[in-house]
Amino acid sequence: MQLHPHTASHTRAGRSPRRLAGAAAALAVILSLGPLNSQGAQAAANPYERGPAPTTASIEAARGPYAVSQTSVSAGSVTGFGGGTIYYPTSTSDGTFGAVAISPGFTATQSSVAWLGPRLASQGFVVMTIDTQSVYDQPASRGTQLLAALDYLTGTSSVRTRIDASRLGVMGHSMGGGGSLEAAKSRPALQAAIPLTPWDTDKTWPEVSTPTLIVGADGDTVAPVSSHAEPFYTSLPSSLDRAYLELNGATHSTPTMSNTTVAKYSISWLKRFIDNDTRYEQFLCPLPQPSTTIEEYRGNCPHSS
Repeated sequence: MQLHPHTASHTRAGRSPRRLAGAAAALAVILSLGPLNSQGAQAAANPYERGPAPTTASIEAARGPYAVSQTSVSAGSVTGFGGGTIYYPTSTSDGTFGAVAISPGFTATQSSVAWLGPRLASQGFVVMTIDTQSVYDQPASRGTQLLAALDYLTGTSSVRTRIDASRLGVMGHSMGGGGSLEAAKSRPALQAAIPLTPWDTDKTWPEVSTPTLIVGADGDTVAPVSSHAEPFYTSLPSSLDRAYLELNGATHSTPTMSNTTVAKYSISWLKRFIDNDTRYEQFLCPLPQPSTTIEEYRGNCPHSS
């Protein structure tokens, strides 16, 4: 700290050595607290931030920084959906986490989306992969069941105290992807939706106000992007935080197997919109470019919150 010459001469003439020593000590304390105050301000600015600063390696890794535990939920112990498996960070030292419910597709069970459970939970989320009441349930029903699963997670599940009930998202594959759009349409309070190679008879989603990342596959013959993922994306409000990721060299079932590209952008999307964590914007903006794994990426840079 450099004092103005006039102030310095006034100080020397008008203050005793004892008072000067006291002032210097107080200044030293203030300066020593500076970094702590800065960190506190940063934490206060985003109380939902979880985990260390991300890197490309950290979001592409098979596991994130959190150790994960899991628990099974039987169909007979819940209402409104068919049970499932909860994956959650073992530690409680960081406080509560956002939660995500994930639905499988037509004729499938939770095993088809099970890889996403520990992958996402290890990054700092409570995740539930669900079974539907019938493997033949249509997208609208799957959407309702995703919401029932979230209500169970936050209301009566054994992990409810680990969850921030105001920070929730949905994902799903195929008809479960359509279900995630249906859920977002029904419950605007959701913070994020990620339909994976989605299928639905409803092609337009102007009612959705939840930040949505739609993942399509260039080789999808079950839910071709031209009649599903692409029109779903283009029908979302242009003012919405939205993105369309089309996988290169992929099929309808690609999201049912461990996939680094799906995980990388799903983690970034969930972190940015469920946790409000702007540290992950670097992976979403500038928009990712075509590559060996990305056929196309469209969208907008996340809006400032």
